[in-house]
Amino acid sequence: MAHDGQTLPPNVYDAEPIPEAARAEIDRLLKSGDLFRYTAAKDAPVTLLETEFAEMIGARYALAVSSCSAALFLSLKALDLPRGARVLIPAFTFAAVPSAIVHADCEPVLVEVASNYRVDMADFAAKLPGADAVMISHMRGHTSDMDAIMALADAAGIPVIEDAAHSLGTVWDGRNIGTIGKIGCFSFQSYKLVNAGEGGIMVTDDPEIAARAVIMSGAYEENWKKHAGFQNSFCVWQNKLPLYNLRMQNLSAAVIRPQLPEVARRVRDGRAGHDHVAAQLNACGLLHVPPALPPEVRAPDSIQFNLVGDWSDEQALAFQREAKARGVSAQVFGLSEGNARAFWNWQFLGPQPELPQTRAMLMRACDVRLPARLTEAEQDFIAAALIDAARAAKI
Repeated sequence: MAHDGQTLPPNVYDAEPIPEAARAEIDRLLKSGDLFRYTAAKDAPVTLLETEFAEMIGARYALAVSSCSAALFLSLKALDLPRGARVLIPAFTFAAVPSAIVHADCEPVLVEVASNYRVDMADFAAKLPGADAVMISHMRGHTSDMDAIMALADAAGIPVIEDAAHSLGTVWDGRNIGTIGKIGCFSFQSYKLVNAGEGGIMVTDDPEIAARAVIMSGAYEENWKKHAGFQNSFCVWQNKLPLYNLRMQNLSAAVIRPQLPEVARRVRDGRAGHDHVAAQLNACGLLHVPPALPPEVRAPDSIQFNLVGDWSDEQALAFQREAKARGVSAQVFGLSEGNARAFWNWQFLGPQPELPQTRAMLMRACDVRLPARLTEAEQDFIAAALIDAARAAKI
């Protein structure tokens, strides 16, 4: 974007346009009024989305719901955990994750996170005894050591749920993130790789978990028969499980389905843009983007970096202001008022043990949106603005 020979600050908040292929399907749905996923006898848009997503991600079953938070909640309920079950989560995640655990009548147990935004495995191993489940948030798409996590959890017989809200398209040792644990949950909220405004989907290879989740999502009477590819013991669970009515409606699926063929391109472009900006930030000496773990091929929708060296809170806040003055919104997680990703703001959990490692990271970790659609000139603008802001803040 040029103006009088100058590049303007890029708009990082608008999503890509919804593919034109969605328009005809939406018009058809509007004319028919057929918005409820269970009206049609078969092949409703939501059902087709589930089939297509499961095939794309490499899972046996997929269940589309109203949000990723709903998927996380249903995952816990489908595991049939006892009331008060202890669920390990990274202390660096979004408030919706501990909220889903509270809604499911379980207790979140926060695990320390290192300066590379990934679970501290020593603290994880120390807290795993006595846990009933693990919910690993790949926060902002950063994958924790899934080999180590799965080895410890499998040895203890503890199920792992992957909160892959930010991780569609990320691969760990050749496997799609979201298919490594017992259940994977993804988001279709507007700031994610696939945009439906709101929406989520859960995947699993376990037929009983799938059956329980389908019924509790709101498949009342015998609507579970309209889920393609499911041959599970639904009749065992019908009328024996509460209905939470967390269904996705057909308009959302009509918006999502044409975006699935765009995922590979968005992943490729997002990774290239991220790495292009990261190289510039890492070269400046004041900012550092932690590298991916060796088995991880990340699909980023944003960039996170640490303020390197001895920064005071005042200097970190000055960095935010200086970046804003240059047209780039940079958020220091721990210094943004009421930030939903700072664990000390989750007051609904009550008093929690201090987590000094995670707190120190959050006080100097920064977040900048970096959508895949940006041009190289726009990426360069963001990198230069952040570097200039860091230098100005440290004077």
